[in-house]
Amino acid sequence: MPHASSATTEHSRSANRAQEFRRGVRATFPLVVGAIPFGIIFGAVAVNGGLSPQATMAMSLFVFAGSAQFVAAGLAAAGAGVAIIVLTTFVVNLRHALYAASLAPHMKHLPQRWLALLGFWLTDESYLVVIDRYAQADDSRDKHWFFLGSALFMYTNWQLCTYIGIRAGQAIADPASWGLDFALPVTFIGMLVPMLRSRPVVACVLVAGVSAVLFHSLPNQLGLIIATLLGVATGALLQKRKAKA
Repeated sequence: MPHASSATTEHSRSANRAQEFRRGVRATFPLVVGAIPFGIIFGAVAVNGGLSPQATMAMSLFVFAGSAQFVAAGLAAAGAGVAIIVLTTFVVNLRHALYAASLAPHMKHLPQRWLALLGFWLTDESYLVVIDRYAQADDSRDKHWFFLGSALFMYTNWQLCTYIGIRAGQAIADPASWGLDFALPVTFIGMLVPMLRSRPVVACVLVAGVSAVLFHSLPNQLGLIIATLLGVATGALLQKRKAKA
């Protein structure tokens, strides 16, 4: 009975996809909790810095890059030019190229529609749990559904928190005084520490951190650009040497 066998196989595949999706949501839950104050403070700070509520919401909907959104909103409030804003946010998001490179071997079989969606929804938080899922030795062919569950959970949470922040920012004059900005460094430290598993990564982090401190006084977040480039270059160089060894 080939039709019955085919139906059973398809049902089993659908169940596995749903299970992977739920696992992605569960794995991302602690990181979503950490991102809640981050999203709220972004929405509040952006509208108080001069962005309209519509522009602030659109940035979260169509850019969806927390740290880059903070940088862009801050530069816009400071009156920086468009070129500086674009260049700075581009450099801040260069790390996503490294994320994509490490995920590519696991996702090269996916059709373009999947790659486009998951590429847009790729965040630091989702990358952390997704790369760990791909590293697990099992024969699941649907790990991209884990990615989808994680990414959609993060995306929905970010939109909701941005909206709450916009409304709160319109009602409260100085949202920066809330003290919620602690969420950004704490969240990134929490994500970063488990990834310090090799010398290239450790060197990348150390060089970027020291450089950020040394060049902090430069205008228009240029110190951040320099630190990012130096960190990425250090990590890439050491990784290349490691591969040749």
